[in-house]
Amino acid sequence: MTGSERGPFVAAAILDSLATFDLCRARMDDAWRLMERLYPICRSITGAGTRATLAVIGERIPLQLTEVPSGTPVFDWEVPNEWTVREAWIEDEAATRIVDLRNHTLHLMSYSVPVDATMSLEELRPHLYSLPDHPDWIPYRTSYYRENWGFCLPHRQIESLRPGRYRVRIDSELKPGSLTYGECVIEGEVDDEVLLFTHVCHPSLCNDNLTGIALATELAAQFCASRPRLTYRFVFAPGTIGSITWLARNEAHVGRVRHGLVLGLAGDRGPITYKRSRRGDAAIDQIAAFVLKDFGARARMVDFSPYGYDERQLCSPGFNLPVGRLTRTPNNEYSEYHSSADDFSLIDKDALAESLFAAASMLRIADRDATYLNLNPKCEPRLGKRGLFRLTGGTHPGEFEHALLWVLNQSDGSSSLLAIARRAGLPFDIVASAADALAQVGLLRRQEPDARSGVVS
Repeated sequence: MTGSERGPFVAAAILDSLATFDLCRARMDDAWRLMERLYPICRSITGAGTRATLAVIGERIPLQLTEVPSGTPVFDWEVPNEWTVREAWIEDEAATRIVDLRNHTLHLMSYSVPVDATMSLEELRPHLYSLPDHPDWIPYRTSYYRENWGFCLPHRQIESLRPGRYRVRIDSELKPGSLTYGECVIEGEVDDEVLLFTHVCHPSLCNDNLTGIALATELAAQFCASRPRLTYRFVFAPGTIGSITWLARNEAHVGRVRHGLVLGLAGDRGPITYKRSRRGDAAIDQIAAFVLKDFGARARMVDFSPYGYDERQLCSPGFNLPVGRLTRTPNNEYSEYHSSADDFSLIDKDALAESLFAAASMLRIADRDATYLNLNPKCEPRLGKRGLFRLTGGTHPGEFEHALLWVLNQSDGSSSLLAIARRAGLPFDIVASAADALAQVGLLRRQEPDARSGVVS
């Protein structure tokens, strides 16, 4: 499409820096370096590891931290005690350490209580976790809400343990503290919000969820250089209890959310997967379908289910927010999930760049989509005298002129720009630019929504 085909009026677009796959691919070195810095940190749903993770993210984007004290009621839950761990290991009778937290953060079950004891192999075995089907991998295990302790190690190593006495040392503590989450808010021209949510609690797992953190951080960084119409709120929080806590603290304000995405599992080589909101027909669901059709076999749409990540809380019936989820291979659908095999060999820079491109494309539409009213609806207005149409007749209209005609015809106050683009088979950006041009010459007026339903016509 040439400049003359577009005409003189071109809308200012957000995220121009991510407008193509190649531009998204150029951002991957920064994303990769962020993941490499975060990978060794021992994270959990509370504690120093989570704060250290947020501090690193805060070097890239402005991040406001919130500390919610342990014991705070959050709907049917309460904020748990804070977990701190300094060291954790097992030694055999020769004082050889057979497992050590310093070698891999997955070796210790998250939220393990303190232990300093010597025991037999029979007493130790119930506290050892492995993956028999993948004997060389370390599993990821947690015990957040029931006091317990355990070590995770390759099944092949467990099988090699000999009877004898083993020294077990876990220098940890569970005591009142706080849960920490971070927010980056990019204020737009209006208060209506787009909510981007990603979980930050998993230790040393690349796809789940360093890729989600990197994707959200890169999007936020690029938004900071844009001038969006809507306000964008990026939330970096522990999974489940983090979103529950955030919702409890923001219940009075969630009505501002017009669109939302939960981001995670964004870097494996599987197809991009969009999970619809609980509503199933929210604007973000329709935007995702419009964008992902151009990805062909590299993308799929799936229906909502109450199993997954923080969309479960954001889409719970008491909130029912217009929030979908963008991943590649979903949780528990790839063998490396929640194991040490979820490392840098599992993820791919091009796959992560494609996820970034898909998310940015969706957000560009979310920010520019609107419904207009044709102020001169009786027959076509003369566009040539307004500088919007070709000077010579008898030729087929260009793509931009075609978009002008579609927007004028469909703008009866009930059809959104996305609906027009979908019906006309035109790129959304061209339709949006046509609407901007028509509005500038007084032929269209933007309609403000009567209610924040998040549904387009």
